[in-house]
Amino acid sequence: MNDDELLEPELDQAQRHYLISRWSEPQRRYHTVEHLRRVLESLRELQDSSVEFDVVPVRLAAWFHDAVYDIPGHDNEIRSAELASTMLAGHGSAGEVTRLVRITATHHVTPGDRNAAALCDADLSILGAAPADYARYTQQVREEYASVPDEYFRPGRADVLRGLLNQQSIFHTGYGHKRWEERARRNVTDEIVELEPERGETFER
Repeated sequence: MNDDELLEPELDQAQRHYLISRWSEPQRRYHTVEHLRRVLESLRELQDSSVEFDVVPVRLAAWFHDAVYDIPGHDNEIRSAELASTMLAGHGSAGEVTRLVRITATHHVTPGDRNAAALCDADLSILGAAPADYARYTQQVREEYASVPDEYFRPGRADVLRGLLNQQSIFHTGYGHKRWEERARRNVTDEIVELEPERGETFER
């Protein structure tokens, strides 16, 4: 994806520049403009593969879903949704964008919610990346949480990853499942083993 593809037609220049400034904040290591690019690129891949979703609100939700990213922060998605509601006031998709941004707090998708399915699959597509890219992602996440000691970070991160593995499928669209599921489960399992080697034998590779 080139810079021209960050020229979101539903945002004016001031809005786009403001959001990019948020995505470029110094505390970020993974949740940067590059993550935004990847999510938008994955949405394009889903769209090109005939996955049905409403492109305008889903793309806008991608722009806003991590626009607020404080560390530590337990309400980033809520505040990001509030920012979307404010900045998109009067836009026909504002309500749907706000709803979708809130869903990225859990990535729990109700069956039949095709917009949430597309957004969450795109957001989590990094999990199905090649091992080297996945390793870079995990390193960047750890750098974002450098202030959190290992004794808290490791079990907390492992719990989140186990939650993903315990789902019937990490990805919610048929294409996302086919494209990223197998590799994602291997990557996530390997990371858990690294985080908690004493429990690694309980996970199937």
